[in-house]
Amino acid sequence: MHPLAWVVQVVLGIYFVAIGVMHFAVPEGLPDQMAWMYDLPTWLHVASGSAEILGGLGLVLPAATRIRPYLTPLAAAGLAVVMVLAALWHVPRGEVSNVVVTLVLAVILTWLARVRWRSHPIAPRQSVDAA
Repeated sequence: MHPLAWVVQVVLGIYFVAIGVMHFAVPEGLPDQMAWMYDLPTWLHVASGSAEILGGLGLVLPAATRIRPYLTPLAAAGLAVVMVLAALWHVPRGEVSNVVVTLVLAVILTWLARVRWRSHPIAPRQSVDAA
């Protein structure tokens, strides 16, 4: 067991689900740090919002239920790719702080994918038939 990985999984899972939902209902009056959401085309809101919701759920649910726990490192790796793509969105807009945040998230997600894939994988639940 790796307690730090669990904390990271749960915190990032909640974060990505919340941000993903926000892509589908962009609220008025977002702080300047998040004003870029008003400029995203609809298709990109749908694509990134869906990826973030599914990825956030994938960080927690497969590991917590131990049903197909190999999906957890795949979710982390997929979200890392989404964060690199998000950084590429922010670079031409000159949003340096957003680039830094998304790249830091990508590094953390890459670490989590490695921990859950190699050093501390979660064992699948034993099937009833195997007993």
